[in-house]
Amino acid sequence: MPRVVRVSPTSPEPEAIADAAAVLAAGGLVAFPTETVYGLGARGLHGADVLRIFAAKERPVGHPLILHVDGEAMARTLATSWPLLASRLAAAFWPGPLTLVVPRAAHVPDAVTGGLARVGLRAPQHAVALALVRAAGEPLAAPSANAHMHVSPTTAAHVVRSLGDRVDLVIDAGPCAHGIESTVVDLTGDVPRVLRAGATSLESLRAIAPEIAYDAAGLTVQGDAARASPGLASRHYAPRTRVVLAGHGRAAADAVRAARGTRIGVIAWSAEARAALEGLALASLLVLPADADGYAHGLFAALHEADAHALDALIVEAVPDAPAWWAIADRLRRAAEP
Repeated sequence: MPRVVRVSPTSPEPEAIADAAAVLAAGGLVAFPTETVYGLGARGLHGADVLRIFAAKERPVGHPLILHVDGEAMARTLATSWPLLASRLAAAFWPGPLTLVVPRAAHVPDAVTGGLARVGLRAPQHAVALALVRAAGEPLAAPSANAHMHVSPTTAAHVVRSLGDRVDLVIDAGPCAHGIESTVVDLTGDVPRVLRAGATSLESLRAIAPEIAYDAAGLTVQGDAARASPGLASRHYAPRTRVVLAGHGRAAADAVRAARGTRIGVIAWSAEARAALEGLALASLLVLPADADGYAHGLFAALHEADAHALDALIVEAVPDAPAWWAIADRLRRAAEP
């Protein structure tokens, strides 16, 4: 098992951060919390270190990673150009769960970008993550700290269960605040567009830049083909348990009755679904909040818990078809892909 160090989420102990920075400086991997999910970090300007991330996750080389920075000044050093819109969005949302894709500087390793001419950058809104970037003295490449395509981790325990001793050090600062990954916006084309829906809402982005485009149906990549952003695989965020997307309310109970197997679990959020499920023999019933932020915060933890119950199937009640729920619907759709 990896070494786990517990720190304060708001005022991380300097000696713990220095210890983690030393692991990174030696070419090691450090799992650390952000406000979205736990990341698996390596020094982002050292290609050999970055390749260790792919080996640990068993992730195909060529999938781009996000570089975590401590602010706009560091981000600018990683880009050949920095659009005015990048500054406007960074001022509005950094530090926070927004990744900006900009033209890549020559010294950014191919291992980070998948050989693409652009790079994704974000400044995380978590005291531990920012302290670690600053202690490392360079950006950190850090996808989610879990095995490739599996459920993203929102606690240190999830990281340990998924990666084990493939990570050198895990910084445990408790559960993540958002529980869902950053929104990714590509600024390299004629029109800025969302590549991955995430914790920063499209509504809030369009309050700054009304021209930002989003096409959920066009943002899926099959197999291990090249992609412009993390999170675009047709199957992703998936537990070992088979996920079945059901309708709203009573339709969730109908899906339970039709499910194959004897150990059936349900994730529900509405009062209608809970009422319809009463009296059914369930191995697990996980009720998430009826608001999008609360649901997102609990979603990945609920998927991890479902795996712990060794279910034959997990029925998930449909979430509302509303902009606030788009990122959640995206995660559920990919988790349920066969």
